[in-house]
Amino acid sequence: MGHYAFTPPPVISLPILGSNEQGSDDRFPVRRIYCVGRNYTEHVREMGGDPTRSTPMFFTKSRETIVETGTELPYPPQTTDLHYEVELVVAMAGRTEIFGYGVGLDMTRRDLQADAKNAGMPWDMAKNFDNSAPCSALVKAGNAPGINRAEIRLTNNGVTKQKSTLDKMIWSVSEIIAHLNNTVTLAAGDLIYTGTPEGVGPALAGETLIGTITGLPSIEVTYV
Repeated sequence: MGHYAFTPPPVISLPILGSNEQGSDDRFPVRRIYCVGRNYTEHVREMGGDPTRSTPMFFTKSRETIVETGTELPYPPQTTDLHYEVELVVAMAGRTEIFGYGVGLDMTRRDLQADAKNAGMPWDMAKNFDNSAPCSALVKAGNAPGINRAEIRLTNNGVTKQKSTLDKMIWSVSEIIAHLNNTVTLAAGDLIYTGTPEGVGPALAGETLIGTITGLPSIEVTYV
């Protein structure tokens, strides 16, 4: 077997809540990130879309976009309209098996997205850029009872901007998994960002975003 041309990149992973209490520092290695667009009716409306239930829309982010909680982040380049979107994150243990849950932020360069949409072009660079997928520590599925009805919330500098409940998702977690498996084969290590409720808006330098879901650890990042 030959040698690598350069040192392979490190494994990207997330902490698992409670692991240290059990004498372990186990982490969840991230394989791929799938995101669901337009999965709350009121968010579809605020973005000017038709909330009629249809086939879910998916896009991807690179695992290198993961950011852990408590991180200070530079304001990203090529945008003057960076938006927050708080989401339930589902961590997969296999094709259909769920490992656990977390809270994520799908950060979006909204001006780049709007320009791409208007031009009929892909908007990958509006979503998949450095530090665009902050995510909390994960809680194992068995330790998150009632997650499907939990409250989801985002605050910006202490002011609530997004607030809803997970039972308002157009597509449930099980339906999202089924639809994804019709197109790709999900596997252990995959993360699914399941969509955001209404109330998305801009994040500016000097502001701290905190995303919470009842029963899960929070995600907190500050832009500098």
